[in-house]
Amino acid sequence: QVQLVESGGGLVQAGGSLRLSCAASGRRFSNYAMGWFRQAPGKEREFVAAISWRIDRTYYADSVKGRFTISRDNTKNTVYLQMNSLKPEDTAVYFCAAGNDVARVSDRYDYWGQGTQVTVSS
Repeated sequence: QVQLVESGGGLVQAGGSLRLSCAASGRRFSNYAMGWFRQAPGKEREFVAAISWRIDRTYYADSVKGRFTISRDNTKNTVYLQMNSLKPEDTAVYFCAAGNDVARVSDRYDYWGQGTQVTVSS
C-alpha cells in the first residue's frame, strides 16, 4: 500500500503560481511512476502530468504544457507540481496518483490521494 497526501492548493489570481506537493508513505516510493490529475466541477477527471520513477520521462497535457512542471524527490518521497501562469480554467481539485508505469490514463494508477483544491480567480 502507498498512502498519498497532497498539499499546496489554494486561491490565486490569474497569472499567479502555486506549487503542489504530494507526500508518499508506505511501500517504496521510488519504484512508482507518479501522476497528477485534476477534476473540475461537473467534469471528468483529466490527466495533467506524469513522471517516471527514474525521472527520465515526463508527460504533460497539452493544456498545461509550458506552464506546469512535474518533479520528484525520491529521497523525500515527494512529487511536486509547479504551476505557473495559472488560468481560471485550471480551477479544479488536483489529485496525485502512483502506479507501476507512467501513463496518461487514470486507470493505470493504483493509489490516489484525497485531492487539494486549486481555485484561480479572474
